[in-house]
Formats: sequence, C-alpha cells, structure tokens
Amino acid sequence: MGEKIIVIGANGQIGTELVMALRGIHGAENVIASDINDPAYAIRNSGPFELINVLDKDNLHHIFDKHRPTQVYLLAAILSAVGEQKPKMAWDLNMTGLLHILDFAVEFKTAKVFWPSSIAVFGPHSPQFNTPQYCVMDPNTVYGFSKLAGERWCEYYHAKYGVDVRSIRYPGLIGWKANPGGGTTDYAVHIFHEALKTGKYQSFLSAGTALPMMYMEDAIRATISLMDAPAENIKIRSSYNLAGISFTPTQLAEEIQKHIPDFEISYSDNDPRQAIADSWPKSIDDTDAQQDWGWQLEYDLSKMTADMLDNLKKIL
Repeated sequence: MGEKIIVIGANGQIGTELVMALRGIHGAENVIASDINDPAYAIRNSGPFELINVLDKDNLHHIFDKHRPTQVYLLAAILSAVGEQKPKMAWDLNMTGLLHILDFAVEFKTAKVFWPSSIAVFGPHSPQFNTPQYCVMDPNTVYGFSKLAGERWCEYYHAKYGVDVRSIRYPGLIGWKANPGGGTTDYAVHIFHEALKTGKYQSFLSAGTALPMMYMEDAIRATISLMDAPAENIKIRSSYNLAGISFTPTQLAEEIQKHIPDFEISYSDNDPRQAIADSWPKSIDDTDAQQDWGWQLEYDLSKMTADMLDNLKKIL
C-alpha cells in the first residue's frame, strides 16, 4: 500500500516546495496539500487541496477520517518576528495546532508525523558557537518557547503513545520559489530580490550578525530523508539540530557583488529583529543528524548565491 500524505501549511515558504517534491516522489494524487488560504497555482493545479484551519478540531478530524493519512507534515505556524507582535495568537496556533495533530495521529494510527522546530529554541544562555544538540535552552521569543514546548510534546507523545514523530530545528531558510513568512532571517531572501531589482538593500540586521542559514533545496532534502529513514535510526524524538551555512549580511553582500559588482548594502538601526537575532546561535553542531540518518549539506554560500540569482532572474 502506498503513502497518503497531508501537508498542513502548504502555502508557506517550506510547504510550497515540499508539496511539489513529495508529489514528484509519491504521485500527485497521494499528497493532499492544505492551508487556511487558497493555494498557489502550482499546488492547486497539480493535485488535491483542502482548506484547513489547524485550530478547527472538528474539520481537522473530518480531513483525517476522509484521507486516513500515513504521513502528516504540520508546517502551519506563526514565525518569530510576527509572533512578537501577536504573542497569544502565536502561542495558540503553534501549540494547539500541534496537539490536535498529535491526538489525531494516535486516534487514526498515522504512521509518521513531521513537525518543524527551529534554532529559535536556543536563547541568550545557550552556547553561541557550534551550539550542541543538548544544552541550556532559554528562548525569549514566543516563537522560540512555543517550539521548545512543542519539542517536549513530540517526545512525550512518542514515549507515551508510540507516535513516530520526527523533527528538525531549521536554521534560517533561503529559497526563491516562495516569499518568507515573517521571520528574523528573512533579510537573506529579500536581499536577493532587491539586488536584482534596485541594486541596493538596507539590511534590518547589523553588518556582523552571523546566523545559521540553509538553502531550501537542502532543507527539503533533509526533511524527506529524515522521514524516509528507518524508525530505529531516529534516536532523537524532540528535534534534530541541522546546521547549514553561517554568514553575516556583509558576507552575503560580498558574495552577491561577485555577480552584481555595483550592488550596495546599508544597515538600519534599532530594528526589533536585531534583538531576536542576537539571542540565537551563530553556528550549529549537527553531528547527530549526520550519524543517525546520514545528513550531508550540499549548498555552500557561493553555490547557493549563484543558484538564487540564476532562478530569480528568470522570474523577476
């Protein structure tokens, strides 16, 4: 019997690309995209779509009953920067949505659940360089502590009910197919658009702010390979550290200047996202992901920059 997969939050930065990748692997009819809003053309026209509000438990129950999924990817969330503007709403969506999915995974015996965590689970007292899998975690954003609480729930449901839940602590994600959704690392997507449109960009993060980032191709590949790994290989049921490439806005601008020599970057003062970035790791140790399920990074800074500019030129 084949897989029946539901992706909740399919319109987002990850979901847009994950749905198309999964449809390529499992067949379009076996991957049900869903979101609270109508989808992009590619998702709507390449396979089934359901309107889902992850907080509407009755509707969600109906969708599980109708499709009987073997895999669920829960991507619906309010991200870091937006979450600070709407803290209670962010907590409710990020927490209640996860608990609904975990409960239905138990009831409908869903084989696997994927839920994304984030480097936002770390805080000002976490080691900033080569941040290990296990360390002090004192996140000071609603997004961060909702993700940390979510990790505890995932591990709990695995231990208590046997739910095969799997998770990655994503770094900042950079892709050209969909717009980012209000995170602290969004500058690293916007900068490419502005470089091609206007030749200049004002970064909301300071020149020397290093953050772990990852190209979307790598993030999608990591997500699918984690879900494809045999259950006995998955030793961590909270969430796996995933390291990408760490760089500063200045280093990214210098890489773009190799392709667009006249590109100029400037920096704004007093953006609230700076404080969030300052509380996050500068680099990540993902040894466990490498050892347990064979994770390997493919895109470094120069390869990612070239690919972003090549693809954005075609659509801009």
